[in-house]
Amino acid sequence: MSSLKDLKNRIASVKATQKITKAMQMVAAAKLRRAQSAAEAARPYAERMDEVLANIAANAVGGDSTPKLLAGTGSDQNQLLLVATAERGLCGGFNSSIARLARDKARALKAEGKTVKILCVGKKGADALKSEFGNDIIDVIDIRDLKRIAFADAEARVGRRILEMFENEEFDVCTLFYARFRSVIAQIPTAQQIIPAVFEEIEGDTAKSSGAIYEYEPDEEEILADLLPRNVSVQIFRALLENGASEQGARMSAMDNATRNAGDMISKLELTYNRQRQAKITSELIEIISGAEAL
Repeated sequence: MSSLKDLKNRIASVKATQKITKAMQMVAAAKLRRAQSAAEAARPYAERMDEVLANIAANAVGGDSTPKLLAGTGSDQNQLLLVATAERGLCGGFNSSIARLARDKARALKAEGKTVKILCVGKKGADALKSEFGNDIIDVIDIRDLKRIAFADAEARVGRRILEMFENEEFDVCTLFYARFRSVIAQIPTAQQIIPAVFEEIEGDTAKSSGAIYEYEPDEEEILADLLPRNVSVQIFRALLENGASEQGARMSAMDNATRNAGDMISKLELTYNRQRQAKITSELIEIISGAEAL
């Protein structure tokens, strides 16, 4: 059984931890507002970019001049997994859920005899995957120095590198893994193929209901050649913004739970401390009374 001094020290330690978790919760809540606004502002542009490219690609697919980013290499043997996670922990299951989705995908691809390469954006993804896929991780892109993620950063640090690797025929298919922000308590791990580009099919009724016929100048192939590389960076930028909001939401929720758990632990420790202190006082009184009666 712990002594009163040990219990008192432990109570003080848990209270100090509770102050830290409460402060981290408040900081995450402040950062969440800005990160959520940025993620929500990027969604319409990325979605509209997909819609425009889907419309153009519907008329361009099949020709000899179809861009390689859309048509692909004709093979899916070499697979690149672009895993975007956080640089820091203490955010619940945010990092582990993304890593788990990427791990399951890598296992499935290897079972089919595919060659898997992993490029991590954020060290937590690499930490979670290196025990099983350490030999497959080609690099880890550090983004700790970025206070705010801008499109130029996503394009320069990640987008251009992915495009250079594709031009050098280092992979055939690239899949992006990130967490889509829904709410403070809900972040959805998402896998999105970005090379070759995959767009949702536009249904006939939906296309007709728009009532618009587009004529493109220059032709579709030239437009796709310019927009498809940009779309890769746009989707990566959107994923990083979604990750930023998801990370802060997960950290806010995790620190709130930690603060509550610390409070429960303090209550239990204080109850144990008071009981032991009362038992010690009672024992001393019994000794005093027994000694007085002996005299």
